[in-house]
Amino acid sequence: MSYSPLATLSPVCHNTFMVSNVRDIQRHVLPNGLIVITETMQHVRSVSVGIWVRNGSRREIPAENGLAHFLEHMVFKGTDRRSAEDIAREMDSVGGMLDAFTSKEQICFNAKVLDEHLPIAFDVLADLVLRPKLDSDDVNKECQVVLEEIKMDLDNPEYLLHDIFTRGFWPEHSLGRPILGTPETVRNFDREALCRRFQNWFAPDHIIVTAAGNINHPQVLELVEKEFGHLQAIGSPQKTPAPSTSAPIRLETKRDLEQVHLCIGVPSLPLAHERRFGVAVLNNLLGGGMSSRLFQNIREKQGLAYAVFSEITPYSDAGMLTVYAGTAKETIDKVLDLTVAEFRAMKESPVSNEELLRAKNHLKGSLMLSLESTSSRMSNLARQELYFQRFYSLDEILAAIEAVTRDEVQALAREFFQPDRVALTVLGPLNGFSVDRARLAC
Repeated sequence: MSYSPLATLSPVCHNTFMVSNVRDIQRHVLPNGLIVITETMQHVRSVSVGIWVRNGSRREIPAENGLAHFLEHMVFKGTDRRSAEDIAREMDSVGGMLDAFTSKEQICFNAKVLDEHLPIAFDVLADLVLRPKLDSDDVNKECQVVLEEIKMDLDNPEYLLHDIFTRGFWPEHSLGRPILGTPETVRNFDREALCRRFQNWFAPDHIIVTAAGNINHPQVLELVEKEFGHLQAIGSPQKTPAPSTSAPIRLETKRDLEQVHLCIGVPSLPLAHERRFGVAVLNNLLGGGMSSRLFQNIREKQGLAYAVFSEITPYSDAGMLTVYAGTAKETIDKVLDLTVAEFRAMKESPVSNEELLRAKNHLKGSLMLSLESTSSRMSNLARQELYFQRFYSLDEILAAIEAVTRDEVQALAREFFQPDRVALTVLGPLNGFSVDRARLAC
């Protein structure tokens, strides 16, 4: 299948435009600033629709850490038209799936249904986003639920490790704080704080509606205009400053764990950076798959870990590349040294042509497979609008991956893997383990 390059979209258009003559993507901006994007997929019977709010946990002040996630919970407690049970029953009655999530830069409410049930699904989603009751009694009850969710995550050593790591990596910045908040902040939430943030964050010019599946654009646009067209814009969200990055070494003893957990990371690039494809290839080579260097050397050849991988965590103005491994307390030294050695190797020598080709093919295959479902297409539409304000064809993305060179990967490794920029967190039964900055020299 062939895809044509896509023209950059005007952010002020108020008419419907076809933005791809192969992927049937259309975009429309309502007069109040709300953006509607659809992709018609005539070969399927399902529809996925999402309402994306451009305000995530990074927009919280320290005292309200966790409020965005709490709001996401609270809208499901009931609306002016539906009780919490009504919401669940209405979606179950049509065999649909209703979900929501909060990230550091967005809140998303989404549903997946058969195409004939799109009006029902959208009516439920719009009700959640526009008319939540935010009842004081429900706030108190949900506070206990979220506190249990926090406890559950803190009982997960991998979550706890990354929480400690991220707090130290981006100190005194909202990107460094947990999405769920803390027990101290959550206990202080009340209806007044929720209502205040709801009015500011859920304004139409802060919202994107995306839908993919067996739909037509006018149908979706009519549904959106009916529910959201009368709302007034309040102005673009105020930008928050980019975080300053630190590189602490943190050793946290937790004796009740069987393994020692390690997270080592460096600053990376923002999500929309022009060199993002080089970063993706670098990550894939380092620890992004079963043939990666970390997986092969630490797990397959040495047998030192069951789980070892690297990942990229990018945002609009910052990013980090991290390596995670879980190992026995007797072998943590060796795993750390092998990881640093891989950093050093990627700086000192270009990767082989065979490795580069394998990493590129893995990325291209993963990308194409990820676009097979209506849910992933719906999310892809939102992601491209939120971070790029245009739509990249599959051919453009595949060509950009293919264009990454060995020299580019090496240059990124030299830029990223600098000893004074390497942060490290180790969690578990440390048994006297210690490490200094010199050991992280790469």
